[in-house]
Amino acid sequence: MCSVLQVSRSGYYKWVKHKPSKREKHRKWLKNRIRHHFFRLKKRPGSPVITAILREDDGCTVSSKTVSRLMKEMGLKSITVGKYKATTNSKHNMPVHDNILNRQFKVDAPNKVWVTDITYVATGEGWLYLASVMDLFSRKIVGWATGARMTRELVIDALELAYRRQKPAPGLIHHSDRGSQYASSDYQERLAGYFMTGSMSRKGNCYDNACIESFHSTLKKELVYQTKFKTRKQATDELYNYIEFYYNRTRRHSTLGYKTPHRFEQMYHEKRTA
Repeated sequence: MCSVLQVSRSGYYKWVKHKPSKREKHRKWLKNRIRHHFFRLKKRPGSPVITAILREDDGCTVSSKTVSRLMKEMGLKSITVGKYKATTNSKHNMPVHDNILNRQFKVDAPNKVWVTDITYVATGEGWLYLASVMDLFSRKIVGWATGARMTRELVIDALELAYRRQKPAPGLIHHSDRGSQYASSDYQERLAGYFMTGSMSRKGNCYDNACIESFHSTLKKELVYQTKFKTRKQATDELYNYIEFYYNRTRRHSTLGYKTPHRFEQMYHEKRTA
């Protein structure tokens, strides 16, 4: 065998007797853990998130630079981003609110500021529209709804779910774009009934609502662009799993110190009762 492979006998026996060092064993273990977390999270996280998981879940002291290098060696690359078009129709004569939020995206407690928006998902049956409500403190999606049409009922359903779940105190700031669904009298009456203060982005300025826009962009790149939905029901079921179990409870956010929205909110309440 050594003759055929053109290696020396001494070299062969050295290889057979070789025992991996502690460093080699650790490197192998680390690569296995990186691979495990990467595929467990469906190829979504990059090296910073994987690093945070290794540190917190596996108790491993490792740098993001090392994780990035090992991921490149293994050919593990986070799934790519794609852009999506706006769904806002602000060409209407209904009253609108001033931009009270004014891009103050850092909030010190839950249920003080909610932001909301609509996006769309392609299915074999046609478009499915998604209305989402996010708590700016934890970036948690507290309410959402889907429908075949982009109506005021759609955004009201998302708001009602958020209100039932969170039961916010009066005075919460509710921020949206100037879309006709949010400016409608039915929606505004609901805000008044919940004692919420309305705030709206400036006309044509998507940066005024950047956090919820970012969520929808993330949802598109991590789920929608990776999946072909045959029906609206299939898409809704997948959105439920993504929002409720992955995004809120599993996905770590750099803006939250690589904690999940659920854990970040939990830590706030733990500190308050300590």
